[in-house]
Amino acid sequence: MNSTKHILASIGILFIGYVSLQLLTASVDETADQKEIITNFQEDYKIYALQLPESVSFAGEKTPLNLIDVREKLDRELLVNTYWQSQTLLLLKRSNRWFPTIEKILEEEGVPSDFKYLALMESGLTNVVSPAGATGFWQLMKEAARERGLEVNGAIDERYHVEKSTRAACAYLKEAKEKFGTWTMAAASYNMGMAGLQKQLNRQKATNYYDLVLNEETSRYIFRILAAKTILSDPGAHGFNFRNPDLYQPLKFSIEKVDTTVEDLANFAFKRGINYKALKYLNPWLRDSKLPNSSKRVYEIKLPTEPLSKELIFDKEQVANFARLNEGEKENGQTK
Repeated sequence: MNSTKHILASIGILFIGYVSLQLLTASVDETADQKEIITNFQEDYKIYALQLPESVSFAGEKTPLNLIDVREKLDRELLVNTYWQSQTLLLLKRSNRWFPTIEKILEEEGVPSDFKYLALMESGLTNVVSPAGATGFWQLMKEAARERGLEVNGAIDERYHVEKSTRAACAYLKEAKEKFGTWTMAAASYNMGMAGLQKQLNRQKATNYYDLVLNEETSRYIFRILAAKTILSDPGAHGFNFRNPDLYQPLKFSIEKVDTTVEDLANFAFKRGINYKALKYLNPWLRDSKLPNSSKRVYEIKLPTEPLSKELIFDKEQVANFARLNEGEKENGQTK
């Protein structure tokens, strides 16, 4: 009996020893692996501070980089936009599509080309709507848009019309430049409003943007624009590598002028060999399924001349099938 107990005890001791040895070996191996991972990480993963440009300007107006706070604010925005790679790469892609259109209008309106970066920072060149209701590429508020000639209602919202909204933004910027004397101040007022900027100038007895103490958003605003200009002017120097096919190309379209009510925009699209999605994609300012036009105003509707995708342009057989279907509905009294 005692012999049996001794044997069992010995087996137990051996088992515990074996398990302990395995755990110790695993722990040693795990520690070695972890050290290797840390070493590889430290050797391979590098984050670099950025060298600030020797000089930078906005709309021909020099930025005072001799001021400590100005240098640090620009440094912040350059770091944010350089190392937020996915966002900045999207901005590069979209700018290739939309900057030619915006630049042309800025030139026609006598507004410096650098203001394209303002639109880029306002919306990312997407038709976003802010919590306050600012809308479109230029983030125009409803009343400000109407005051500058844009139509804004339930069926039509020209803040989504890139050409018309760009001209409305230009009207504001020229007015602000006239009031404040510089394009930099005009840009700042675009963010906080002319009244708000004037109030701060009066309160602080200042004459330029770089001498003002402002809220966080407006304080960063010009520097975000400057960072976008710096990076997009030389993407390779900031680590962004791409081929031309990687960029979003300008959309190709023709214009059809319409001066009557369009009761069904889907029918309108199909009869022109495209679908509703393609029509809305090129004309986001059409906010309803119809285009009311009791005043006989002339609207310019964009129609794609090249496929937006395989699904958006229909072949002749599909269009013919839709026409036959439409005729059948009319015969059965099912017209909309």
